[in-house]
Amino acid sequence: MLKRFRLGHAGAADWRAAADACIAQLGSDAGNLGFLYVTDFFADVLPEIHRYIADRTGVAHWTGTVGIGVCATGKEYLDQPGIVTLTGDFQADSFCVFGSGTAVPDAAELYCGGTPASIAVVHGDPLRGDIAKQIQQLALVTESGFLVGGLASSRRGFRFVADGAAEGALSGVAFSDAVTVATRLTQGCSPLRGGGHEISGAQNNIVLELDGRPALDVLREDVGIDENEELSRLGGQIFVGLSVTGSDTAEYVVRNLIGIDPGNRLIAIGDIAQIGQRLQFFRRDHDTARADMTRMLDSIREGLYTKPRGALYYSCLGRGGALLGGESEELRMIEAALGDVPLAGFFGNGEISHNRLYGYTGVLTLFL
Repeated sequence: MLKRFRLGHAGAADWRAAADACIAQLGSDAGNLGFLYVTDFFADVLPEIHRYIADRTGVAHWTGTVGIGVCATGKEYLDQPGIVTLTGDFQADSFCVFGSGTAVPDAAELYCGGTPASIAVVHGDPLRGDIAKQIQQLALVTESGFLVGGLASSRRGFRFVADGAAEGALSGVAFSDAVTVATRLTQGCSPLRGGGHEISGAQNNIVLELDGRPALDVLREDVGIDENEELSRLGGQIFVGLSVTGSDTAEYVVRNLIGIDPGNRLIAIGDIAQIGQRLQFFRRDHDTARADMTRMLDSIREGLYTKPRGALYYSCLGRGGALLGGESEELRMIEAALGDVPLAGFFGNGEISHNRLYGYTGVLTLFL
């Protein structure tokens, strides 16, 4: 059985002051596994912060990284100095910290005692190779094929903790099936009218035709903009969703609409477009983001059989105050739905759910 998780978080210009506040909140007997997230003001000293907190709490195992913002229960520290720590007391053979090697871990490296990993919490380096492909490779060596986590974000360099300085593109902690979790994803958007379309003409990330028609004509029709209206109003609100190969649930991965060519009536998207793939246009704004966040929270809450002991939340830098409102509104929505559950996380360059890399999403994971 897991004991109750403990949360420590603080904002201070001096990292030792913030760390001491976290240590005081964690108290004695804080457990054997900790998650450590710092804002990028402290990126260069993350190894020192890790050693300082580990030595004073006695928590033996840690994983973590840096974000431009970090998350705690009901509060975000965004674009300011801050530290968030979350600790739990797990069965010693139910988890395995990884990230000391440079290659994607194999199944043997993720064994938890004598048991294969069921799920993993992952922190990724956005500058290390084809990170989306490495996420897929890592998911294959877990029993469930399921990962949760995010890519670090920083203006001062990327740092990772995996019982020390992590070396690989992916690091984190894997859990056996002795650890029960529930997880959900919110993409913060709603589909436009018109439904999905088949990509009938494409070259790399350029969509030439949808359903045999010029792609831009289909976009105008779905959005409701005629040829005489300005296309600039689409910026920042209209996105594309690409169908997930092999999915039988009509699942889409939402990507940016990054370019429009009115002369050739085509569009450019933030991913590779494949002929035969389904594409749907989505709208993302404050109202749709709140509605989808509420849907996600209702879904995960309805499936609970006990109160969560702890939580992790990974959100996109494009969300938070920019999309859902200031004053930590995104974190306050989670707190209102779940109560005072100890929660830690960060705002990243991308979010990981199942075996895929997402953007503009929020990934919530509960320890039960």
